[in-house]
Amino acid sequence: MKIFKDRNNLQQEILSTRGISFVPTMGGLHKGHISLIKKSKKTKLKTLVSIFVNPKQFNEKKDFKTYPRNKKKDLKILKNLKVDYLYLPSIKDIYSFKPKKKVFLDKFSKQLCGKYRKGHFPGVLNVVNRFLDIIKPKKLFMGKKDFQQLYLVKKHTIKRNINTKIVECETIREKNGVACSSRNCKLNLKHKKVASKIYFYLKKIKYKFIFFNSSLLKKEIIKLGAEKIDYIEFYNIKNFKRSKKFNKNSRIFIAYYLNKVRLIDNI
Repeated sequence: MKIFKDRNNLQQEILSTRGISFVPTMGGLHKGHISLIKKSKKTKLKTLVSIFVNPKQFNEKKDFKTYPRNKKKDLKILKNLKVDYLYLPSIKDIYSFKPKKKVFLDKFSKQLCGKYRKGHFPGVLNVVNRFLDIIKPKKLFMGKKDFQQLYLVKKHTIKRNINTKIVECETIREKNGVACSSRNCKLNLKHKKVASKIYFYLKKIKYKFIFFNSSLLKKEIIKLGAEKIDYIEFYNIKNFKRSKKFNKNSRIFIAYYLNKVRLIDNI
């Protein structure tokens, strides 16, 4: 595995390849990241993983400073997976140039997480746009746990005619049903049990809906142990409009807190 901290050196290296398959991460690697990397390695392209905790997508400085970081463990995982390239850029390396494409931010960015995390999605799209400019990958692998983020990145690449295929990958879950996340390490056993109850409850009642009742669901999730709920919404993932009735394209989107840790999921 070759490690690069300078974008110019990275670009010189990958120019001679047949193409790059890209997995962007903020580190704190878990089973979800590993699944993305394994899918990337099945392509005939070279796999490039980035680790960059992007300050511009955090709406609170404390959240940025306390975001889980474990570089030594991450490097060991990537070496065992035989990743071709690792990009470890500095803030300066990412933000000291002007990208060729302007960020396209779909109006859906103002709903769900965008409503509660001001500046989050502009920050996400900003950094993804820069990575695309630097790396020019043929494929970019993203998980469906961050479904809104996935949707917005796809919209950006389409609107800006960026020749990168966004590969959607299923959410990887722990044995207790909780979606894998770097932030899960901040939860104790009690919190993890609550998160598991919430997942299985939502999974169970999703198919029993005749009409969606957000207020009722919030009360039930609080009873199960959630400290606070930002939102719980029912969306049709084909047109991203709120649903009132269940159909095969409907998903429950939720953001809630345990031990002051914000967890998101879609079921």
